[in-house]
Amino acid sequence: VNEEKPAGKYHVSFNALSTTNNQPIASGIYFYKLQTANFSAVKKMILLR
Repeated sequence: VNEEKPAGKYHVSFNALSTTNNQPIASGIYFYKLQTANFSAVKKMILLR
């Protein structure tokens, strides 16, 4: 998600496909960033295949 949203709860699906060749990405640790006007956090996500 790369757009502004009003406050609330949201569900986002992660399809784990490469944006360049549409192939599955490898198992591993991936980082994602949550950012608002007053807050920023980097979290990790573990993908197991």
